[in-house]
Amino acid sequence: MTYEYPGDGALDYLPCRYGQSKLLFRGPRRQLDGQYFAVLGGTETYGKFVEIPYPSLLEGTLGIPVVNFGYLNAGADVFLNDPSIIRSCNGARATVIQLTGAHNLSNRFYAVHPRRNDRFLRASTLMKTVFREVDFTEFHFTRHMLSALKERAPEKFAILVEELRSAWVARMRSLLQRIEGETVLLWISDGHAALPDRDALGPEPLLVDEEMVDEIRPYASRLVKVAPSRDARDAGTQGMHFAPLDALAATRLPGPRVHQEVADALAPFLKSLV
Repeated sequence: MTYEYPGDGALDYLPCRYGQSKLLFRGPRRQLDGQYFAVLGGTETYGKFVEIPYPSLLEGTLGIPVVNFGYLNAGADVFLNDPSIIRSCNGARATVIQLTGAHNLSNRFYAVHPRRNDRFLRASTLMKTVFREVDFTEFHFTRHMLSALKERAPEKFAILVEELRSAWVARMRSLLQRIEGETVLLWISDGHAALPDRDALGPEPLLVDEEMVDEIRPYASRLVKVAPSRDARDAGTQGMHFAPLDALAATRLPGPRVHQEVADALAPFLKSLV
């Protein structure tokens, strides 16, 4: 495993806010006047551990601002609950929407934190009824909870997965309907994180499959799917900046080579809109 650790604060993400939003995004802050593109997404779009994430690479290629609205561990909820960011997207020439997992969404079984969508808040009465044998006070994060439920009660877990997938489709459809103008769905496949100890919940974006994407595809202008090349996968964490304790987390995120391939895949369509 290769990693770089030049010291604490090796990457300055220049956190910034837009409009009345309470969310902190990666900077430097762009001006939301004139022509610009917007990019919504999760940790991959934010570009954690990566010096130049794909929105910045796109900006260099397109020659106009590309606003990085990537938010750590975000699900669709974090954007649907932020009118200021929706307005910003509506002012953009086009909005790229990275497909994030179905686990970080509030649903009939459990609630997540409105901004930190990976945080499990509480189980509903339905959840407690279905999983009577589980003490939900032991969970603080959605992934940990889902992994435990799958191991302890796989048959009941299938019911929960069906609910999460339905919630994802409904929420993504709602998000696409609220954004005016051109929209591009970005599906980054999990080729960058082919780990032997990958958790049993499946590939990223978690619990999202072709059928679900097909359901929301008619609401978007374009779908771009990026499967990282072998060279990008083999590069692993080369060029990433993280502390030793973050080494495992870094292996689960796309490195600079994957970000370049994502930018290259998006650029042709966005160029046609400039």
